[in-house]
Amino acid sequence: MTTSALTTKLEAINTMLDAAGESPVSTLESSGLADVAECQLVLDQVIRSVLEIGWTFNKEEDWDLVPDASGFINLPVNTLSFDVEQWNTKSSSADTVQRGLRLYDKKNHTFVFTETLTGEIVLLLTWDELPQAARTYVMIKAARIYQTRALGSDSQHKFSEAQELSAFAALRRHQVKKTDGNMFRDSWSVNSVVHGR
Repeated sequence: MTTSALTTKLEAINTMLDAAGESPVSTLESSGLADVAECQLVLDQVIRSVLEIGWTFNKEEDWDLVPDASGFINLPVNTLSFDVEQWNTKSSSADTVQRGLRLYDKKNHTFVFTETLTGEIVLLLTWDELPQAARTYVMIKAARIYQTRALGSDSQHKFSEAQELSAFAALRRHQVKKTDGNMFRDSWSVNSVVHGR
């Protein structure tokens, strides 16, 4: 039997159940258990909160958004945030914000755009799309949250705060390894001086 090097969602849910002193399950499909459903809800909430930060694995630069026939710029359904790259010559000087899954121009008070906008997009990923460092951190954080909800006690955590911090540090190390850092490109203040903005 071949096992995956990556933590599965089933393993994460069973870790959460174990943290609250509950029995593991053999499948997530139609288990019918309220505890499993609650664990999946907590896990999804933690994934969203962790990914909102924007990591190398869920953030993309130079993402073009083209207005539809009505002039609306609709964002992909898994968009957590989108920021127009003001120094990018392909982008307009519109002052955009995300409202739901559409872009809004605060400068001109409209949802209608006449040109393609280029920016940085942060995407919500599914469990199976996460790298192992993110899976470990999300699992430990979710287990602590679930245990507190299930048992109502902060003092009986199976995972200590130190373990959660250690997992977060590992995720940060993963980020640093995968980031092709460049102070001219990645620093807003340096970039604004270089481009005279």
